[in-house]
Amino acid sequence: MKKDNTLIGAGVLSSFTASICCITPVFALVAGTSGIASTFSWLESARPYFIAFTILTLGFAWYQILKPKREADCHCETPAKPKLIETKTFLGILTAFAMLMLAFPSYSHIFYPKTGSQTELVDNENLQTVEFSINGMTCTSCEEHVNHEVNKLSGIISSTTSYDNGNAVIQFDSLKTNVSEIETAINSTGYKVTERKEK
Repeated sequence: MKKDNTLIGAGVLSSFTASICCITPVFALVAGTSGIASTFSWLESARPYFIAFTILTLGFAWYQILKPKREADCHCETPAKPKLIETKTFLGILTAFAMLMLAFPSYSHIFYPKTGSQTELVDNENLQTVEFSINGMTCTSCEEHVNHEVNKLSGIISSTTSYDNGNAVIQFDSLKTNVSEIETAINSTGYKVTERKEK
């Protein structure tokens, strides 16, 4: 049973590791240290392997716990009640936790406060739109993190970030903020602006 518990632990740890690149930005937001957000983004390429390992180890653990037990020929004393860690209930809880961790990138955006665009009237002469190419984003959590930091600046009209495209399109009032401040805000998340172009 000790071997099974180690396997179950490895599966749960693997499920957490599979989504750590998306969990870190949320932790960074809560802790107020947004610069560490991209620390684990390098793990994104290994995510499919972590997912496969999690499913295999938990599947094997379920097989071990559900397979029919052989009757012993001896008259050994058997424990009346198994420990909690050896029950289906415990394995079910760990499996549910693992699935929540694996699915984290798809619902991570709900942990970010909603920051709407500023609705002040802007003279068209002062309205500027810039597209920033950003390196290191891997999921919707990354997008929300960039939008959250950019929307803290005064004069931001809209901020649309896409990890798929690796960019952020920011519309802003050039009297209240500038390209350099926006780039600094994006870089403070731990992701890096690699290029910028006016639209």
